[in-house]
Amino acid sequence: MLPIAELHGLTPGDLTDRILKSTQPLVLRGLAAQWPMVRAALASQQEASSYLRRFYGDMPVIALLGKPDIGGRFFYNDDLSGFNFQPARVRLDGVLAELAIHRDDVQPPALYVGSTTIDTCLPGFRDENDLDLHGRDALASIWIGNRTRIAAHYDLPDNIACVAAGRRRFTLFPPEQLANLYVGPLDFTPAGQAISLVDFHAPDFERFPKFAEAQRFGQEAELGPGDAIFIPSMWWHHVEALEPFNVLVNYWWRQSPDYMDTPTNALMLAIMTVRDLPSEQRKAWAGLFDHYVFGQDAQTAAHIPPAAQRMLAPLDEDGTRAIRAQLLKRMNR
Repeated sequence: MLPIAELHGLTPGDLTDRILKSTQPLVLRGLAAQWPMVRAALASQQEASSYLRRFYGDMPVIALLGKPDIGGRFFYNDDLSGFNFQPARVRLDGVLAELAIHRDDVQPPALYVGSTTIDTCLPGFRDENDLDLHGRDALASIWIGNRTRIAAHYDLPDNIACVAAGRRRFTLFPPEQLANLYVGPLDFTPAGQAISLVDFHAPDFERFPKFAEAQRFGQEAELGPGDAIFIPSMWWHHVEALEPFNVLVNYWWRQSPDYMDTPTNALMLAIMTVRDLPSEQRKAWAGLFDHYVFGQDAQTAAHIPPAAQRMLAPLDEDGTRAIRAQLLKRMNR
């Protein structure tokens, strides 16, 4: 694996477009080092838990619970018909107590609270622990657990993840390594995103031979309390928590307007309507997609009067709403 490029000496107010619009991952050493949450975590797990309890009311959270024998790897069952963990609605203070109980277990049960909106679950936390994203409308989430592994997956938004307690290892792959990562089902996933089926701790190269090629392009870094990582949109990332108690704070934002739908919808529609066409028809549609979408430029619709271009014109919120209504009407026939 290659090392991820690093920047040092940044503070939460130093995040420029050079970082926030990067197309390559970046480790941001010490970015959140002055957060009170980080200082509490460096003192002890007990202080970190007490700090989190300051902001917690009584809102339940979703925890993923796995037996000790899964080794912290939240994944499918053997035949991919289900999963090797159970979700449960629980209180966060109960999760913190359970993490303390199993802190010294050699093989503890896997416990993971993922992607929980901070402002809802821990109101006031961001008043003391936050980043300046210069007006970006980011979703801030918190992730809490013990030694766990989250399979490689991609996210549409750009992402800054800050280690607030414990240590985490991030293994990243560029989007073009898709075919070498052996991705599982698109519509039946452990947590919403399709994941690589490769066990990074013990790759089965007979079953997944092209993963060796992916490793040539992989990038890896280990982060401690106060360190952060910028993960660009669509980069595959495997995340491993390395301590008995780990807390991560992350921020997701898109570079496109909120009114734009997720491209995942287009992918699903293309699978439904294009993928199984005869070969020559697929080639024709590939040409249409390239002309109107991937290769689109100012000349694509220049021969049409601007007032008549409709969906071929630059999109705004009203135009997007009109396309969505038309699509829903067609789908409901």
